[in-house]
Amino acid sequence: MDYELLLNEVINIGKEMIKSGAETDRAEDSMYRMLESYDVEQCSVFAIQSDIQATIKPVEGHFITQIRRIHRTGFNYDRLDYLNNLSRYICKNTPSVEEIRKKYDEVMNRRPLPGYLRFMAPILGGVGFGVYFGCDLPDTLVGIVICGLIEVYLGNMLDKKEHNLVVYNLIIAFLSSAAVFLAGKAGIGNHPDRIVLGLNMVLISGLGVANGIRDVLKRAYLSGIVNITNACLGAVAIACGTGLAMLIFKGDMYEMYIAPSILVQLVSCGVASMGFALVFKAAVLQSVYAGVGGAINCACYVLVLDIWGNDFAAVMAGAAVVAAYAFLMSRVHRAPATIFLTTSIMPVIPGATLFYMMHGFVQADYGLASQQTIQLAKTCLAIAFGFLLVEIVTRYAGEWKVSGTERPR
Repeated sequence: MDYELLLNEVINIGKEMIKSGAETDRAEDSMYRMLESYDVEQCSVFAIQSDIQATIKPVEGHFITQIRRIHRTGFNYDRLDYLNNLSRYICKNTPSVEEIRKKYDEVMNRRPLPGYLRFMAPILGGVGFGVYFGCDLPDTLVGIVICGLIEVYLGNMLDKKEHNLVVYNLIIAFLSSAAVFLAGKAGIGNHPDRIVLGLNMVLISGLGVANGIRDVLKRAYLSGIVNITNACLGAVAIACGTGLAMLIFKGDMYEMYIAPSILVQLVSCGVASMGFALVFKAAVLQSVYAGVGGAINCACYVLVLDIWGNDFAAVMAGAAVVAAYAFLMSRVHRAPATIFLTTSIMPVIPGATLFYMMHGFVQADYGLASQQTIQLAKTCLAIAFGFLLVEIVTRYAGEWKVSGTERPR
């Protein structure tokens, strides 16, 4: 066994897992398990969103260290699913380096989603949240046209040339907001502000803030800071792009959204979560289950809010239910739980709050900014605590099950 080549292939898998949307601690754990399934005396792996460092010492061998830079991350849940299966295969069968490389190439060369699904996915996500924020039928039609032309068509063209997320968000937010405000002035659409907010949800990385706080609570400080910083920078770019469109075309964004009926909320959240799963390139069947999880999340949030009247408790309950649902779906589909977790949680992700906070700073409305900052912190902590609660329960339940099976011996 050439352990230098083995380490190289394992880091390649870990790098692509992170680039495809895996949590850094999960990617670390997968690399540890793959390397330790071979004759390795010592193994050390460190990974964040931009860097992987790994050192191994084979039995009767020398220390080998490799470092890999990660220039860009995103979401490709279909690839992540198959990379996860590949890591399981390596741990179970300890194949040769040549076989690992062959199977890795097969995963990397998988056929992508059909073009029509890649086109429809952002529309489902943006329009779904637009309806959740109170858009009526004319608003929805405007959102479909603008999302299809700007956020999908122009966004795909820009994505091939622009790798800076801040610049990308700034341009797309300005163009889509300008188109909405111009349509409003022409009498097309009744609530331009709600249309813009729904379209911006496709761009806002509110999930990054929640994941960042969760990483900090798990003492993965570097990953947490990177997640929070990226999300805030993306939100600043969106707020600046939308603010510039407001200044030029005299648009108004200060009318906070009004939630529609409960049935409409459930359906729109389910559609939006399914759309985001497809945006993240999840398999179609998994995307459908993600949509079901989004509807369950919304129902739990509405129910707890109605009973207790406490938004923090409602968000935490929704997050806990989604985490349990994702754990169950990961067992049913034999896929990473993050595929269902990060998509089904979207209805309570504070994307709108993050946008309004940054919008307040950009427009020098510090009362709005401070109010939304407090709400953002409360929501993210509630999501993080809900996730951690289920993680603690499942971990201790797993340890109890293992000890229970070993006790009869």
